[in-house]
Amino acid sequence: MPLPPFQATLYDHRDAVARFLVASVGRQEADDCLQETLLAALRAYPRLRPDSNVRAWLLTIARNKALDSHRARRRQPVPVGESLEPGGYDDGQASGEPDTELWTAVRELPPKQRSAVVLRFVNDLSHREIATVLDCSEAAARRSLHEGLTKLRETWT
Repeated sequence: MPLPPFQATLYDHRDAVARFLVASVGRQEADDCLQETLLAALRAYPRLRPDSNVRAWLLTIARNKALDSHRARRRQPVPVGESLEPGGYDDGQASGEPDTELWTAVRELPPKQRSAVVLRFVNDLSHREIATVLDCSEAAARRSLHEGLTKLRETWT
């Protein structure tokens, strides 16, 4: 069976990819990562095998773009000295957003653990689907999720 048109695929999976990216990189960078993800997917879509899991494929691309974003953020210079504005640090999150501290802690997890936690609790994927996205065994996906949750529990207790 041939693949559906890219627009239909985009319509079916865009929200899941967007939620994953917001949880992975934050609202401020999620739009850029989403655009990069969709452009990369559009370029690669003609080469996708017809029997592929399209959702897992898109989430894998999104995960890679989120990792690229984290790497780029670490390479940016860090301001030294006093803040020019009295407001202090603003991470770009809405002030009324629930669980801002929790998602900040999730973003500080190592990449595989962060991805496993986000895929499980934001996108509601099974361990098997998480393993497909992370390109690892189901046992490794379970382990990454477990270790990520353990670190989050240590932070919050």
